[in-house]
Amino acid sequence: MCNLYEYDMTPKVMQSLKDHFNLVGTGYLDVLRGRNGPQRVYPNYEAPVIRSLATPDGIVRDIAPMRWGFPAPPFYKIKANVTNVRNTASGYWKPYLKPGQRCLVPATAFSEPDRNTSKPVVFRWFARPNRELFYFAGIWREWEGDRGTKKVPNVGKHLLFSFLTTEPNGIVEPIHEKAMPVLLRTMDEAEQWLEAPPEEALQLQKPAPDDAVVLLP
Repeated sequence: MCNLYEYDMTPKVMQSLKDHFNLVGTGYLDVLRGRNGPQRVYPNYEAPVIRSLATPDGIVRDIAPMRWGFPAPPFYKIKANVTNVRNTASGYWKPYLKPGQRCLVPATAFSEPDRNTSKPVVFRWFARPNRELFYFAGIWREWEGDRGTKKVPNVGKHLLFSFLTTEPNGIVEPIHEKAMPVLLRTMDEAEQWLEAPPEEALQLQKPAPDDAVVLLP
């Protein structure tokens, strides 16, 4: 389970995303505001997400800060927010696998607990070979409720995201044998995830090739 990742949303990177995805609106300003250098994202943190939206003028795309973690389904025994989705065959997730609810979560690295370490567990980091940007295959939703703490409540309307996982590849498995995030490494894969019918989009739920991921020192 991936519960920690990193992104580096520089103005240059943001401009390239705006150009490629034809992003509309001013959400990018919220993403850039107060975020200098690489940002680590933990559950319930806000992070940038690219999505498609239906408007009276047609489908548009924007980027907006969203909070990481869906509310737990009613049948989950543990009621923690769901940051990773593996069982996409579950009827609970089907509404969020439609094109309008799928999204891209930009990232530059992700972390997994090292099963070879004892308490305290050491977390290892993985990235693309040249530390280039990639995307998690995400889903998003609107939700109203409290996403704060007992001391500092945060009641209101929230945009939430989670992302898909799959079996680990040969680089991740020696560290974390249970799963790895679904990584979208090309613009074609990103477009397929955003726009393709669900059955075609879910073909991307597979491990990244071993040569597409490196274990960072």
